[in-house]
Amino acid sequence: MTIVIDYDPIGRIVNSMSTETIAISEFKATCLAVLERVRRTGATIVVTKHGQPVAQIVPPSVARDGGEWLGAMRSSAVIVGDLTEPVAGADEWDATAP
Repeated sequence: MTIVIDYDPIGRIVNSMSTETIAISEFKATCLAVLERVRRTGATIVVTKHGQPVAQIVPPSVARDGGEWLGAMRSSAVIVGDLTEPVAGADEWDATAP
């Protein structure tokens, strides 16, 4: 097992997770269980063949709820009045005054 620590540009620890290493033969035999463990724990697993890494299993970066992203914010804003109408009337402008 390896400990992986990610740092931000300032040097603060952003993410500290353990990385498990598994042989490809063991991964083949327990594939569904390994994938479920990655989903549940969020840990990264490296699959090796003869001690050399061949694949890395990581959890998805963002969990999706299956909803559509287009139109996701509909009904979250209200338009009040005419958007193209001036804020002040012509009689309130000082630009025409001498």
